[in-house]
Amino acid sequence: MPPAVLVLRPLDIDGLRLALDKHRRFLEGRSGGRRANLAYVDLTNRQLDGMDLRDADLTGARLNGASLVGTRLAGAVLFGADLRDTDLRRADLSKADLRGACLRGANLAHADLSGCDLREGRIALQDRAEGFRILQHEERPGELSFAVLSGANLAGAHMHGLSAMAADFTDADLSGATLGGAKLIKAVMDGANLTGADLAGADLSGASLKRAIMVRCDIGFANIDNADLTGVLKAPAVAVYIDDKPLDAVLAAHEAFCDSAGESGKTVRLPDIDFRSVPGGLKGRRLSGLSAPNSIFFGMDLQGVQLQGADLSGCDLRGVNLSMADLRGARLTDALLTRANLRGAKLGPLSIDDGRMVRTDLSRAILRGADFTGASAPRARFLEADLAGAKFEGCNLRGAELEA
Repeated sequence: MPPAVLVLRPLDIDGLRLALDKHRRFLEGRSGGRRANLAYVDLTNRQLDGMDLRDADLTGARLNGASLVGTRLAGAVLFGADLRDTDLRRADLSKADLRGACLRGANLAHADLSGCDLREGRIALQDRAEGFRILQHEERPGELSFAVLSGANLAGAHMHGLSAMAADFTDADLSGATLGGAKLIKAVMDGANLTGADLAGADLSGASLKRAIMVRCDIGFANIDNADLTGVLKAPAVAVYIDDKPLDAVLAAHEAFCDSAGESGKTVRLPDIDFRSVPGGLKGRRLSGLSAPNSIFFGMDLQGVQLQGADLSGCDLRGVNLSMADLRGARLTDALLTRANLRGAKLGPLSIDDGRMVRTDLSRAILRGADFTGASAPRARFLEADLAGAKFEGCNLRGAELEA
């Protein structure tokens, strides 16, 4: 039986505007509102940036080449939709039904796909002569091959059996995602958060997983031939000892040194240490001048911590909560701060003896998706830093070194 040929419904610009207006009324609970029914509509190359299409029905719609930058599609039905080469950057697709959708070559950078359903799915169309026939796109339905998902939120997404060959998942959040049996051949998953993800039986041959977070990640029976697992972050050790002393005791001595202005306790250099196992964490602790280059703080709560003048160069601070932290004069060169929370943090210069000062240095730091809302960073250095998707609303950047 040959595949079905889909006859798309025509919809001119006036009809589309009317449907969108009624949908807006529907979402607002106003009279005359009606849920947008755009099923099997040809929307090829349409400009739909920033539209509110939450809960809309786009079953089998053709959206290839369309622009939906920042469009709200939460809970929308896109079952079997054609989204090839569609621009979906920063779109909200949370809990959307994307079963059987073809996303080959789509740009989903920084999109929210949390809880969405990306499993395979097929549409059966009724045929008077032959009964039901399966609708097929030019490419395999339920695929993300060659798609761009860098920085996307795919937490808890259902992607079992998905084909995503050579897709770009750089820095994507795939925590808790189900990817069992998925075809991820030559996919780029550098820095991706795969905490608690199910990759059982997946084909990761030739994939790049450099610095990926694979805590509690199930890769049973997965094919990892020629996969690059350089710097993969796994679960922390139960306890860390420094010269036979527990790490927490060493930090307590450093804190006592800070509290007593050097009269008690002592400082210590702690390079290449995994701080995730510290009992009680580091929230609000006084650790001024801490020297911990190339150490791991991934995902920790450091809210309100005092790290003035600290050496945190090359540290893994991805997803760390540094809100209201005091980082004046800290050295954060080459540090990984992807999606770090720096809201209200102090990043200005630190005054030292004889009227001198030390500036906070974030040169070459990876700050993709970091949140500096309301932070204070006068004269801070951001030379060669990666600031893609970083938020600076209300941040004091007076005199900061920011490259054009």
